[in-house]
Amino acid sequence: MEIQIRHPKLSEYDEVEAIMKQVQQMHVDWRPDIYQYTRTVLPFDVFEQSVKDETIFVAEYCGHVAGILLIMYRHTKGPNLITRNTIFIDSMAVDEKYRGKGIGHAFFGLLKKLKDQKGYDGIELQVNAKNKAAYQMYSNYGFTEKSINMELF
Repeated sequence: MEIQIRHPKLSEYDEVEAIMKQVQQMHVDWRPDIYQYTRTVLPFDVFEQSVKDETIFVAEYCGHVAGILLIMYRHTKGPNLITRNTIFIDSMAVDEKYRGKGIGHAFFGLLKKLKDQKGYDGIELQVNAKNKAAYQMYSNYGFTEKSINMELF
């Protein structure tokens, strides 16, 4: 089956929100001390602005929205830092019904293309420490650890 990566239509909000709720539920299951159930994970106005800014993409598979990708373009500059432009993956999620179909790989292809087109320095993301499957997928794709967040209770 062919995967088409494109910007979503506003009418696809409910499908995007359903995938975001799957991700939120995983976070709640892993860390109920931090995450909680919410009726809305991605408010419509944020979705609408992301569509307008072209910072949200969907993967269409068999005529369905099967995955979502939310990105931010970052410009890092400081007296002790090398100036860098990066694409930050805010959220990447695949509907549980469509996992293992190559949708993540298709998103990475898009990200590499965007990075090259814009002349950016890299692609960055954060992954939940409990999300071993995502960590492995990112590692297999060539991502390496940049920093590690730690906490003390």
